[in-house]
Amino acid sequence: MSERAPGFYGTYASYKGYTTPEVGAKQARRFDAEIWAPADCHAAMSFLEIGCGTGAFLAYLRGKGVARLLGIDHDPALAGVVPQAVRGDFACRDVWDALADPGLGPFDRVVMLDVLEHFPPEEALRLLQAIRARLAPGGRVVLKVPNAACPWGLQYQFGDLTHRTAFAPLSLRQLADAAGYGAAMLYPQRQGTRRRMITDAVVHRFLAWALLTPPEFWSANLYAVLKVSP
Repeated sequence: MSERAPGFYGTYASYKGYTTPEVGAKQARRFDAEIWAPADCHAAMSFLEIGCGTGAFLAYLRGKGVARLLGIDHDPALAGVVPQAVRGDFACRDVWDALADPGLGPFDRVVMLDVLEHFPPEEALRLLQAIRARLAPGGRVVLKVPNAACPWGLQYQFGDLTHRTAFAPLSLRQLADAAGYGAAMLYPQRQGTRRRMITDAVVHRFLAWALLTPPEFWSANLYAVLKVSP
């Protein structure tokens, strides 16, 4: 991740309020539904998480029985925050140096959650191209970004001054195509209780009927699974 805003990245730990995450059953079910099942993951696979933050997803992977995993992040303050069970699988590394390391990979799955929006479009393209070289045959990339095509996603996109690119479904597909991936599988992040999700669905159905150009997805955040073109 580029250090293009040192004043903001330098205070990221206090801004985010880093704490060691506890991945309970509820969080595990969310990761199951949002990443594990859609990306067709298995415990025998190898995983690389770029921008792993406090390590919640790494801890989840360990709980799923994944043996080969690595999380990288550019912030050294995270070294003492990542859960103890996966602390040995964390490395404070610049993403470009890591991806250029011939000893890295290949990986079956590369995951970036709330990361891609921190890069300008040209660097996001370069990043996805560099990741392709670290994918095992049949490998996939899992992305989560704020959904700038929907009003609900703007608070996530513009709530962090280190964000550089706002992605909509169309631009995410455009980026994936330019980087040499096949048709991206896009889907919404569904959050909240069952009652809240039902309420959201009803409201969004009405809005979709009432508006001339409703967004493709109403969720505040958007997932994509990318595969290399044949």
